[in-house]
Amino acid sequence: MAGRLKDKGAIVLGAANRDNMAQVIARRLVQEGASVVVAGRKMDELDRFAGEIGGHAIRCDITRRDEVFALAAQGKERLGRLDIAVNATGWGLLTGFLQTTEEEFEQMSALQFKGPFLFMQAMIEAMDQGGSIIQISSATAKIMLNDHAAYMGAKAGTDHMVRVAAHEFGSRGIRVNSISPGLTATPMTSDALAVPGIAEAFLPGYPLGRVGTADDIAAACVFVASDECFMTGENLQVNGGLTLRRNPTREEIAASVEAHGQAAQPAA
Repeated sequence: MAGRLKDKGAIVLGAANRDNMAQVIARRLVQEGASVVVAGRKMDELDRFAGEIGGHAIRCDITRRDEVFALAAQGKERLGRLDIAVNATGWGLLTGFLQTTEEEFEQMSALQFKGPFLFMQAMIEAMDQGGSIIQISSATAKIMLNDHAAYMGAKAGTDHMVRVAAHEFGSRGIRVNSISPGLTATPMTSDALAVPGIAEAFLPGYPLGRVGTADDIAAACVFVASDECFMTGENLQVNGGLTLRRNPTREEIAASVEAHGQAAQPAA
């Protein structure tokens, strides 16, 4: 049903890379009638994309408190109101537990734990007519994936912070929820999925028979952002049933890549 977000103002953070998940979400919000501010750290791409969707662009580094609160204030001023705030920033660090450096851990914590905390603080302060805050989480906050420890821990901590904010600010009409993709076909994962054997290693974990797309997550965002959604403090597993099963182990991934690589070699 078109127009489910008619007259609503939305901020989408993390939209500074072409055709990434945040941009797909922003496009869908516009299609549903919302006015949108897109934000991130690369103004050239943000300006290009804002022009494409008829929106506004604001620079924001989620790890900097002043920039996050300025985003909320300036975004609300440009939109006239703030009803929806989506944080789709992320960094998929793939490093072994013992190999993760202190610097990497601090960077991950700043981007995916401290940053979402600041984002929720700023957006809650700016939402004076209620609203919906959406955090993009990950299935790996609930199930295992090797070599992803810092990422998984930050996502899991943020999921619990979502519940805290939902509990404390529901009386103001503010709903706070998170959405968890699994492996998702995006520009960020395209190189990995192009390797023969990678997708094949993951597919058995998906009861619905495919990995996710950014469109799947955007569709969920529309529902969670809409007035039809009577839900707060929840985590939606929008990943084709992955959490009913599991991700492959590193050994299974390596074996699948080796097998498919050998199968692709021409006969001698």
